Amino acid sequence: MVNPERFLTDLHELRQFGASGIGKGVVRPAFSDADVAAREWLMERFEAAGLRVQVDPVGSVWGLADGPSLLLGSHSDSQPEGGWLDGALGVIAALEVARAAKESGGPAVSVVSFQDEEGRFGITTGSTIWSGAVPLETADNYTDRDGVRFETARRRMSHLVGDWVDPAQFTGFIEMHIEQGPWLDKAGEAVGVVTDIVGIRDMRITFEGEQNHAGTTPMHLRKDAVQGLIAFGTALNEMLAPVVTPSTVWTIGHVAVHPNASSIVPGKVTFSLQWRDSEAARLGQMETIIRDTAVGISANRGLSVTFGEMLGLEPVKMDGRLRDALSDAAEAYVSGKWRTMPSGALHDATNVARHVPVAMLFVPSINGVSHAFEEDTSEEDLVAGLNVLDGAVRRLTN
Repeated sequence: MVNPERFLTDLHELRQFGASGIGKGVVRPAFSDADVAAREWLMERFEAAGLRVQVDPVGSVWGLADGPSLLLGSHSDSQPEGGWLDGALGVIAALEVARAAKESGGPAVSVVSFQDEEGRFGITTGSTIWSGAVPLETADNYTDRDGVRFETARRRMSHLVGDWVDPAQFTGFIEMHIEQGPWLDKAGEAVGVVTDIVGIRDMRITFEGEQNHAGTTPMHLRKDAVQGLIAFGTALNEMLAPVVTPSTVWTIGHVAVHPNASSIVPGKVTFSLQWRDSEAARLGQMETIIRDTAVGISANRGLSVTFGEMLGLEPVKMDGRLRDALSDAAEAYVSGKWRTMPSGALHDATNVARHVPVAMLFVPSINGVSHAFEEDTSEEDLVAGLNVLDGAVRRLTN
C-alpha cells in the first residue's frame, strides 16, 4: 500500500530545491543549479526504491523496473516563477506508487521526470525529443530568451547522462498533475479524469517599421511597430471570433521592443503568439487567420512582418482502458467527488502518446492558481489523488 506520509515528506523535500522564499513557490528552470540538484536527489530516491536509474541525453531522469512495466511520472523543472506542485506532484506520486509496489511484490512500475517540460527551450522539450518528434540535432539549436543554446545547457548534466530509454518496455503511461484551472476547486471535487489534451501552436511574429524621434515625428508619418502590435491584437480577437469555441484560447505572452526607449518611436517588435484548441482543424484555421491578420495590419501601417518557426503539438485523446481504470479507482476512493474533463494545459503525456497509450489524472488547484508562487493544493486532495493513481495501477496490472 502507498504511504501518504512518506509521499508528502518527499514532496516537501523536493520543494526545497529552488525554494523561492515566498509561500511554497519554487524557481527551478530546466538545467539551473536547483534543477540539476533536484534531479540528482531524484536519482538517489529512485535507486533507494529499487529502480534502475538512467538519465537520457537531454537530462530526463528515469527509474526503471525490470521487464515490461507501466510508466508513471511528469516533470520536475519549473517556470521561472513557479509553484511547488506543477510537475513535481506527478513525479513524487509515481515514485511512491512504484516504491509501494516494489515493497509489496506488486506490479512493475517505472518512473520518469522529463526535462524542460516548461519550455525554456521549446515546448515540452525533453519528452518531445525522446518521442522522436524533433531530432536532437535540431533541438540543440533551440535558444532560450537569453540566447543560450539547448546544446550548451544540457552539458550541465553531461556527467550524469547515458543512452536513450526504449519506449517498447512500457505498457502505458499515466501522468498525475494539478489541474491548473478552477473547475475542481470551485466544485469541491477531489479528482478529475482527463478525456483529452488540447493541441497547441506557438510562434514568434516580428513587425518592423521605422525608428525615429518620439518628439518630432508626426503621428500620421510614423511607422510604429508597437502600434502595429496593438492593432493586431485588437483585430485578431475580432477575426477569430467566428471560428473559435468557449474553450479556445490565444495569448500574446512575450514582447520584445527595439530600441525600448521612451523617447524613440519603436522600429521593431517581436512577440510570441500561442493558441490552443482540442481540434487540429481549428488550430489550422486559426493559423491562417493569424497570418492573414498580421499581413493586413503590416500593409495598412507601412510595416514589414516576418513569422518565426512554428512549434506545436497535436491534440491527444486519452486511452479508454487507462481512463476506465482511473474512473473506477476514483469512484472507489472519492465517490461522487470526481469528474471527467479535458486538459487545457499541455503535458508530457502528449509526446508519450506517440509510443504507448496514455491517461492523466488531475487534483484541484486552490483558486485555480498555477505558474505562480501562490500555487497550492490541500494535502487531503494530494493524498486522494495518490490513492486513485495507486488504485488504477493495481486495476490495470491485476
